[in-house]
Amino acid sequence: MKLNIGVLAGDGIGPEIVAQAQKVLDAVATKYNHEIVYTPAIVGACAIDEVGDPYPEATHEVCMNSDAVLFGAIGDPKFDNDPSAKVRPEQGLLAMRKKLGLYANIRPVATFPSLLDKSPLRLDIVEGSDLVVVRELTGGIYFGEKGRSEDLTKAFDTCTYTTEEIERILKLAFSYADKRDKRLTVVDKANVLATSRLWRQVAQSMEADHKDIEVDYMFVDNAAMQLIQWPKKFDVIVTENMFGDIISDEASVITGSLGLLPSASVGVHTSVFEPIHGSYPQAAGKDIANPVATVLSAAMLLESLDLLEEAALVREAVNKSLEEGVVTEDINKEKAYKTSEVGDWLAKYIAG
Repeated sequence: MKLNIGVLAGDGIGPEIVAQAQKVLDAVATKYNHEIVYTPAIVGACAIDEVGDPYPEATHEVCMNSDAVLFGAIGDPKFDNDPSAKVRPEQGLLAMRKKLGLYANIRPVATFPSLLDKSPLRLDIVEGSDLVVVRELTGGIYFGEKGRSEDLTKAFDTCTYTTEEIERILKLAFSYADKRDKRLTVVDKANVLATSRLWRQVAQSMEADHKDIEVDYMFVDNAAMQLIQWPKKFDVIVTENMFGDIISDEASVITGSLGLLPSASVGVHTSVFEPIHGSYPQAAGKDIANPVATVLSAAMLLESLDLLEEAALVREAVNKSLEEGVVTEDINKEKAYKTSEVGDWLAKYIAG
């Protein structure tokens, strides 16, 4: 099988971690007789520096012509520390989501048996946790009308959703629940927000078509609390853009390291696979960043192309590396492997 993969390494540690995922994909391609064609493109701060646009049209064309996109991270302190900057790396991420129609972010959160002691939560709370957060990605307050008054003393951000947008993301969430434990939690703030009331109304109207799915509704503040107290009570969580941003990051602490969690952004035109962590500029170029989340994102990429056996082997390799202590310093400071060494080990394991 021939795979055309767009590679948007981005900023900070992005190039280093994406390189390890490519090592793993190359090992898979060799083992299973696939051909992978990588097409690199710029995005984020490096794209601003080069062409003044965080998501140039040339990069968009690469994405549109790809079967899937492997994405690293974006962000640079020079923009974070300049509130007056007119163009920011994060605008590239929002533009990519909108132009590719990346309407859903899928974040699986599962514990690794060999790393349960790394979680800040008690073992009896996190052991066996296995959930998926389905976050709406192209609507809500991040994309609504925003601005400030002329005297700069007042600001506003508008949250807007349509029935069509809500139905689309809920349909995907129901499909995930159907493949898993058939439990779906709709997270909103329907006691306060009109958009949340629309979310709840649409979800309730769709329940009749999914009678085998157990659906419950939870206000976001209560969900945030229960996610930490009883993570095992959740199977699939679906929610709007900003709530999903917060909830999915909160859920990441269950595993003990941001460097372990992958994600997929499902799109109308193509899908993008990326680790949930940021660009970690302090570690850029030091060969110390954890590549596992990016490698597991590559496994999700393979799975999306129906290469299920290949994806399973990648996950097996990751689990084995964690069991044998082939980990970066965020997992084990006393005996830490370099980013590139972890990638080499995983590729060698897959090669057999």
